[in-house]
Amino acid sequence: MAFNPRGVRGGVSSSLPGEIDYRLTRKSVISEFKKGRLARHEVCDAHPELVRAARNNVGEESSEPCPICEEANVVLVSYVFGPGMPAHGKCVATREELARLGRDGDELACYVVEVCPKCSWNHLARTFLVTPSRSRRRSAPSA
Repeated sequence: MAFNPRGVRGGVSSSLPGEIDYRLTRKSVISEFKKGRLARHEVCDAHPELVRAARNNVGEESSEPCPICEEANVVLVSYVFGPGMPAHGKCVATREELARLGRDGDELACYVVEVCPKCSWNHLARTFLVTPSRSRRRSAPSA
């Protein structure tokens, strides 16, 4: 399951400090591809582990079709990095898992990547921080 800060917190509010959204970069890459300035192999180059996660439902399937092949919906795959995590990060499958990791006391960085399981399009969608205090609030149910 992929995470966005508002969804993990359970409410609808403004962005968290430290959240970076890459929509403008995504739009630029897609535009360059559609104009023929980028080849398909340059934008459909997801790491095999990202594609595996997307194909095996480790991420959250979106309702948005792939902007490159338009044959499948993109899947949002989340990885966390920080102290005590493997060097390659840890793929997080649920909100509960993210909250549990966040309660361990170290600040973590969460990277949400959109991946097409069909053509291997991938793009970093957003990053945000998970801190111990925020993690506890995120795991609380929304009112």
